[in-house]
Amino acid sequence: MKYRFLGRSGLKISALSFGSWVTFGDQIDEDIAYKSMKEAYDAGVNFFDNAEVYADGKSEVMMGNIIQKAGWKRSDLVLSTKIFWGGEGPNDQGLSFKHIKEGTEAALKRLQTDYVDLIFCHRPDKFTPIEETVWGMNQMIKEGKALYWGTSEWPANQIRQAYDIARREHLRPPLMDQPQYNMFCREKVEQEFAPLYDEIGLGTTIWSPLASGLLTGKYNDGIPKGSRLSLEKYDWLREKLLETESGRQKLQKVERLSKIADKASIPMPQFALAWCLKNPNVSTVITGASKPEQVRQNMKAIEVVDKLTPDIMSQIEEVLDNEPEEEPNYRRN
Repeated sequence: MKYRFLGRSGLKISALSFGSWVTFGDQIDEDIAYKSMKEAYDAGVNFFDNAEVYADGKSEVMMGNIIQKAGWKRSDLVLSTKIFWGGEGPNDQGLSFKHIKEGTEAALKRLQTDYVDLIFCHRPDKFTPIEETVWGMNQMIKEGKALYWGTSEWPANQIRQAYDIARREHLRPPLMDQPQYNMFCREKVEQEFAPLYDEIGLGTTIWSPLASGLLTGKYNDGIPKGSRLSLEKYDWLREKLLETESGRQKLQKVERLSKIADKASIPMPQFALAWCLKNPNVSTVITGASKPEQVRQNMKAIEVVDKLTPDIMSQIEEVLDNEPEEEPNYRRN
């Protein structure tokens, strides 16, 4: 495993990490989740990502149980939660200080830990002043319930606003965002956030690097039984990815990308993960899996990054044909 600094901080985070969205509590039981997390940990993963909304809190319960069962040293782990959707009550959602405090404390109980290393504002809250949210996140750090805070899927201008408020008020500024990033979803990470990497030291913990499994190639010939898109709960995702003109065009591109990967002797999932790792502004790539074997294969992506030569990267760009216009200060490999 290789480790990267999270933004402009001294925190080292595994370049490949493990997340529980969709799988924990929805797709797999605790025994499979334990084996999957152990596979990731044994490969050198130190960042395990979670959120209060995942499986209505059951995901955090499972992860907390697994960590206790495994007996891992807390200081060897980087754990996260995300606050926004905590329940049905009028104050159980959003980024008010009340929900930040109560949501964080509830998440810590489920995870069976005194603190999380990273706490994210899971989405922007149009009803709560950013000043209140910045102060609330700073307070969680002050109380020792979190070490660093950031955002998830926030627009760049709001991240910058939160940063400026924090600096003005001598509070801890946001360190990272968790955006979607993959071969088919590039604008935010490669274009919108480009000025923030140097200006405020923004880190990124990217999710959906395989485009909900599309970039594994497993949907090229239909929907495999037991896959995420076979689940009734994810009808909306199946329709979006496979039953639209845009989805069909992406599948055609995946078939072409698979040929490039085959020629380079790289399995398609590792190929897509390695492509994300080529971006120097990606702090960590969050992977997910429904079985330990998938984790084992995904972890090998770290070994093939250097195989994506400039020539192969050019071939990929020719297929994708979606490279955003670069900001003047955006750096690439």
